[in-house]
Amino acid sequence: MEQARARADSAASGLPAGVPEQRGTAEWHQVPEQTRGEHTHSETPLPRPRVERTSVRGQVLDALRTALVDGDLVPGEVYSAPALGDGLGVSATPVREAMQQLAREGAVEVVPNRGFRVTERSARELAELAEVRALIEVPVVLRLARTVPVARWAELRPLADATAVAAAGGDRAHYAETDRAFHRAMLALGGNEQLVQVADDLHRRSQWPLPGGGPLSRRADLVADAAEHMALLAALEAQDLTVVQALVREHFAGSAD
Repeated sequence: MEQARARADSAASGLPAGVPEQRGTAEWHQVPEQTRGEHTHSETPLPRPRVERTSVRGQVLDALRTALVDGDLVPGEVYSAPALGDGLGVSATPVREAMQQLAREGAVEVVPNRGFRVTERSARELAELAEVRALIEVPVVLRLARTVPVARWAELRPLADATAVAAAGGDRAHYAETDRAFHRAMLALGGNEQLVQVADDLHRRSQWPLPGGGPLSRRADLVADAAEHMALLAALEAQDLTVVQALVREHFAGSAD
């Protein structure tokens, strides 16, 4: 009975059977060599930490997404991971990993033995994306306008303000992020996480610019788009469903121009 209890205590403490629980690192280093090495051939080694690499990959992905929105990565051009890595001050590995993610999102396509080609967006494709977004988001927003308590809409005010600041500065990449954040927060009030993810993916795809500039390529376009967020919030807080419907439809129609 005492032996079984000792084994249980050992399992709970994570130490080998028969080794007393240690209270400090000094005591652990005094355990005999043969005891410390016991069962090492059958144990699975701990995985190496990947925190730093994951952080680098995430930063590279953010940088490449910004370059896509800003037009620094030109549609139709082929870029190699080593060359992009040199420009970002990193190795080619996190660039390849980030580019693979962008390929899954449809932003680039793999060119064997060369690198990645930036996807060329046509006006028709952007219009189709805007139409699909409207089919998803317009009815949801209209439903939320009828069901969400008025006080909840105030939660979106800081996000709308952020889009206005980004637009005033003419920062397309920052505006793209704040714009998506505003739409995500609005749709999230419906409680359907799958819908939020699908809508956000479509939204991201619609933000990649056309050669020579997309629908929101000018500062004035950004300012007008941000102003629509403010007007929509005011209509939602006033529970004016007629104005809400007109503004939502106009918002998506503008993104298709």
